[in-house]
Amino acid sequence: MNQTERYYRIDQLLRERGTISREDLMAALEVSRATITRDLNYMRDRLHAPIVHDREAGGYRFEQAGLGPQYELPGLWFNDQEILALLTMHRMLEDLDTGGLLGPRVQPLIARLRTLLGSTSADADEVMRRVRVRPAQNRPVPPRRFEPIGNALLNRRRLEIDYYTRSRDAHSLREISPQRLTHYRNAWYLDAWCHASDSMRVFALDAIESVRLLDAPAREVPADELGEAGEDGYGIYRGGELREAVLRFSPEAARWVSAEVWHPRQQGRALPDGGWELRLPFGTSTELEMDILRHGPDVEVIAPDDLRERVAARLATALGRYAP
Repeated sequence: MNQTERYYRIDQLLRERGTISREDLMAALEVSRATITRDLNYMRDRLHAPIVHDREAGGYRFEQAGLGPQYELPGLWFNDQEILALLTMHRMLEDLDTGGLLGPRVQPLIARLRTLLGSTSADADEVMRRVRVRPAQNRPVPPRRFEPIGNALLNRRRLEIDYYTRSRDAHSLREISPQRLTHYRNAWYLDAWCHASDSMRVFALDAIESVRLLDAPAREVPADELGEAGEDGYGIYRGGELREAVLRFSPEAARWVSAEVWHPRQQGRALPDGGWELRLPFGTSTELEMDILRHGPDVEVIAPDDLRERVAARLATALGRYAP
């Protein structure tokens, strides 16, 4: 029986018997005198359990109702290792939550977890100091935009958004049915049904200039369709005919690329010269091209020809900028 289970058992025994001696508690829980004393003190001091020792009755009981803080055992318990894991997750979330979207709402829970951790709270401070996430090139989203979107998602309502399309340098007013939020490469995206285009679209939250919650119910997209949307191609944006890219990496780059997951359905194999061949599906190629370019001379596009030509054109343009 772990510590959490003992708290519930003590609570149960006190409610059932009214008054119970220390010896009976020790026997019921099969623990030492020191352990039962420590458990009772913890329940009183940290959980505000109104437990008193009644000398006349020769045992412990709950004090009469109405005195002291309201006491109730939480419906969800964690052991120390689970609490430390949650604090680690919070530390990671804190670094990702650059827009302050979730932090204020999570903070009360973190304070409660620290309280439950009790005497090992020094470990919590160590977690917060030793774990760090460094977002790169993140695009923060103001809470005033994120909150109505979250509201619409949970309550299944439509939204009206003023959206800025960077590729066209144009604004458009759209009515959408939000389906899913995605955090991808240090930015937030919203998968939504666009009623103007009558299809699924992906919207970058930082490109939403304004948002208004509507009364109309959101259109539901079946879970299987939502799961497939955007997962066949490469990157966050969908569209284009699905094809296969074949990339060949140098032996130097292979040491890293062979351990990377570029796509859930990728196929990789080692080459005789120590290089690495990577095959993966793609539709719209923009994001794939950018990932290829970051490897510079250590990667060659083998197929398809048009992708090879586009990457070569980008490299030629870049080289031209450095010409004397």
